[in-house]
Amino acid sequence: MNLKAVPTKGNLIAAKNSLKLAKQGYELMDKKRNILIRELMDMTDKAKEIQAEIDITFKEAYESLEKANIEMGITKVEEAAQTIPEEQSVKIKVRSIMGTEIPYVDYEPDSREPIYAFMGSKQSLDMARESFLKVKDLTIRLSMIENAAYRLAMNIKKTQKRANALKNITIPQTETIIKTISDALEEKEREDFIRLKVIKREMNKKNEKS
Repeated sequence: MNLKAVPTKGNLIAAKNSLKLAKQGYELMDKKRNILIRELMDMTDKAKEIQAEIDITFKEAYESLEKANIEMGITKVEEAAQTIPEEQSVKIKVRSIMGTEIPYVDYEPDSREPIYAFMGSKQSLDMARESFLKVKDLTIRLSMIENAAYRLAMNIKKTQKRANALKNITIPQTETIIKTISDALEEKEREDFIRLKVIKREMNKKNEKS
């Protein structure tokens, strides 16, 4: 609203309505920000847990792989690795959290039996395969959470900026407008009251003379 708004009752009502909307907008922004912050904190905790699990599983996977290389030979392990099919089931979809589009990965975990021959292979190779499959699953989950956390953080920043603008600029300016118009209207009412009293006194004097 124009800071130099004409001091009329219509503009005063409009200013009060604007103030009401601005305060409601700030409350909604503040609630949205708090919800997003809680979501972000939950995702951060989950990401830490998954990352820790990935570190442990990676260590187990490489220990099993190293053991398989020793027991079977690097060449046979490489041949077995060539039988693992390329991942084709991963699909990116989107869901919404308080207006923030969050991508998530839809995929089918590999539950198929190993294609390589059991004859000539060792248990260490199976253990390495299972560990690396688990790492893949965990990595997909971690990528979803980290991407979602980044988008939530950006939305929190935008929401905070809008909330600050309402709280520190729009609301104070509107309150100033309301006070300015109210003061002007009160002054005008006082002037009108005094003017009416003067007119009434003059009319009484004329009536007395007549």
